[in-house]
Amino acid sequence: MAEPAKAFRIGDRTFDLTSRTHLMGILNVTPDSFSDGGQYLASDHALRHAETMITEGADILDVGGESSRPAGPYGEGAAQVDVDEETRRTVPVITAIQERFDVPISIDTVKPEVARRALEAGADAVNDIEGFHNPDMLAVASSARASIFTMHMKGKPRTMQRAPAYDDLVREVSNFLKMSAQRALEAGIPKDRIAIDPGLGFGKSYRDNYVLIRHLSAFTRLGHPVLIGPSRKTFVGFDFALPPQDRLEGSLAAAALCSSGGAQIIRAHDIQATRRAVFVADELRRSEVAAKNATS
Repeated sequence: MAEPAKAFRIGDRTFDLTSRTHLMGILNVTPDSFSDGGQYLASDHALRHAETMITEGADILDVGGESSRPAGPYGEGAAQVDVDEETRRTVPVITAIQERFDVPISIDTVKPEVARRALEAGADAVNDIEGFHNPDMLAVASSARASIFTMHMKGKPRTMQRAPAYDDLVREVSNFLKMSAQRALEAGIPKDRIAIDPGLGFGKSYRDNYVLIRHLSAFTRLGHPVLIGPSRKTFVGFDFALPPQDRLEGSLAAAALCSSGGAQIIRAHDIQATRRAVFVADELRRSEVAAKNATS
């Protein structure tokens, strides 16, 4: 197994993953996302929120124009949108962000044509919840010299939470991500531009999510930067029957645990609070390194 990744390149930046936990701010320009659907559909609202997240410490902004919300207690599964509608929602926002702010942008999409248009508009990376199983997605990313975030998901968004089951959860997710990253390498994407995401809440049972957090080292050992997104997911509020907007405390606890477990990039809605939470985990890690150095 490889050593944990030490750097991640996105756009013209190189993040030092050994220095601290990095944050990806979620910017959903959708009417039906599970947590913040409809809040940032207008470009001016989206830009204000982008500026807020950057000010609060977001290292990357992840712009999405199609919800992946599964059917559940807070609504029906999200409706699919066509390429033109998803482009209409995302590309103007990406263009405006890259014109006004100096921050890397990823496009959260499963559609190669949307990814291509977003990259042409100024996005630096593609975040694909389907794990780049479509070779056209890899071709688009490679030709644009873009970075990628490849995620594990069992099933499809509308039905993925209908009793997902695994023979060996950690091994299956790890093998999937290993193969996905290998396909990306073969498509010409450099290793330090490939981040992997075990996909909390995407085809995982309540307990599965905690198992994945507990075994994050299985993913860091693959040698790629590890992105993870516990923010406002059902599992962090399940025992208290909390709606998405009331899941901050659980999200922060999960973010800190993920950081301590080896995740190098946390995808989050609440950037300022998450930055403060993972700072504690980062400081604990620094103190452990200092203690080892003092005794060596």
